[in-house]
Amino acid sequence: MSKKVSKTNAARILDTLKISYELKEYEVDLENLGAVSVANKTGQDISSIYKTIVCQSDDFEYLVALVSGDKTLNLKLLAKEAGVKRVELINLKNLEKITGYIRGGCSPIGMKKAFPTFIDSDILNLNSVLVSAGLRGKQLMICVKDLILATNAKVCKIS
Repeated sequence: MSKKVSKTNAARILDTLKISYELKEYEVDLENLGAVSVANKTGQDISSIYKTIVCQSDDFEYLVALVSGDKTLNLKLLAKEAGVKRVELINLKNLEKITGYIRGGCSPIGMKKAFPTFIDSDILNLNSVLVSAGLRGKQLMICVKDLILATNAKVCKIS
């Protein structure tokens, strides 16, 4: 008998939107919260693990970027796509206050406020991806088109 995986706020939001997903659990290593660790523990390819990165623009607006675990966010490309001069990563100590989520458990779905969201266009080469479910140790496997819909994201080159 398999154990029941408890739902997160992000999963409940997807239920409300009638979007299907699979909730995957893995053992958390607090010393290594990165995408490579998540890929190893979930048995998924690193290119299908999407990191949620929160940034702030020069006009003090928060932006959310999603890039695959094997890529790096290009802040200049994100700024161009957002129509601002410059963006920078937020200070991690402010992540929970801004989003309601903590490092290693920041989902692009269900933040305190809906921020402009940008997903790297490489995602269009995949059918489904894993994103944080909103808690460390839980990931959502979701169809790419449904993730774009649920986050109201702009798909563009940002890595």
